[in-house]
Amino acid sequence: MSIWKCFQMAMSSIVGNKMRSILTMLGIIIGITAVIALVSLMSGMTSEITDAFEEMGIESINVSIQDRSATKEVKPEEMEQLAEEHSDIIAGQSPTVSMPAFIKNGSDTISTQATGVNEYYLGMKKYNITYGRELTYVDVERKQKVCVIGTYIAKEVFGGDGKSIQITGTPYEVVGILEEQDDSTENSSDNCVYIPYTLASYTNRTSTVSSYVVYAVDQEKVEEAVLLLEALCDKDIGDSDYYTVTSMKSMADSVTDILDKMELMLIAIAAISLVVAGIGIMNIMLVSVTERTREIGIRKSLGAKQKDILSQFVIEAGMLSCLGGVIGIIVGSLLAILAGKLLGMDILPTPTSIIVSFTVSAMIGVFFGYMPAKKAAKLNPIDALRYD
Repeated sequence: MSIWKCFQMAMSSIVGNKMRSILTMLGIIIGITAVIALVSLMSGMTSEITDAFEEMGIESINVSIQDRSATKEVKPEEMEQLAEEHSDIIAGQSPTVSMPAFIKNGSDTISTQATGVNEYYLGMKKYNITYGRELTYVDVERKQKVCVIGTYIAKEVFGGDGKSIQITGTPYEVVGILEEQDDSTENSSDNCVYIPYTLASYTNRTSTVSSYVVYAVDQEKVEEAVLLLEALCDKDIGDSDYYTVTSMKSMADSVTDILDKMELMLIAIAAISLVVAGIGIMNIMLVSVTERTREIGIRKSLGAKQKDILSQFVIEAGMLSCLGGVIGIIVGSLLAILAGKLLGMDILPTPTSIIVSFTVSAMIGVFFGYMPAKKAAKLNPIDALRYD
């Protein structure tokens, strides 16, 4: 008997027992729906988090040093020299010195934080200037009272038409305004002020720098840059308990690794329903073999071979499972897209998850349908014809 004939007979049996077929497929539908929806959601979340890290600078490395004494420090000159000597690995570096700032212009006052940086910082961060210029080497070297501000400060205090603002009672010339990064609100990244780090250190009455931001040339060079920075800190600080070198790439990899493990765990949970569905298919096929015993006996007495009977029932079980898989893929895809819209994320089922889901559903049908099919194929035609 041809394979096509087996498909026709299997479809006829499925259509002839609609309710039983739907109930049999229900477990597969639920399992595949769960797998598609969960995998799509986790993939969407991973993509969102990866994009967020890339926006923050996946090549960035933060060096933090605890304040022990003036003799245990990494000097800005040493960090700059390291970047120059290894320009094929390190794209740029900048000290970062934070200080509280009360910004006033007329009757408006905003409490925020000013960040002291060097002339490379804004370029490393890929911030665009919409008005004026960036900080320069001269600004840093001479501790000039100049600043670059975000759009929130410009809107609320600077007004976009003045030349200076007061930071903690001291007038600062506004030399540049950054392009809007967020939504120009108080809690956004647009609420920022950048001044020369030398001036920030002087204002804080400290001669040491305890924090640096370093950018690797690209993602592949991050680990090499981390090793160079750790070597420099070991030389100057000596004790690794007093400094930390953290790359954004390692943080992103850690988060992605956690999400991948969560995805596997969720898939494993969803797979339990697929196993239960497979047992349901096997049970229904055993019932079907019992109900069609006389039919099997007639076919075998007319010359049907064991492989013909086996093929018929295996294909029927596989078709039940595949139909359930297709419905589950459609429902799971729609749920994933709907969930993405509700969460404000772009979530689409991946081709890989669809192909794997369909393959798994087909394998479940064949695997759990084989035993009932084998039982049907081994029936003695005489005993089958006598079955009532």
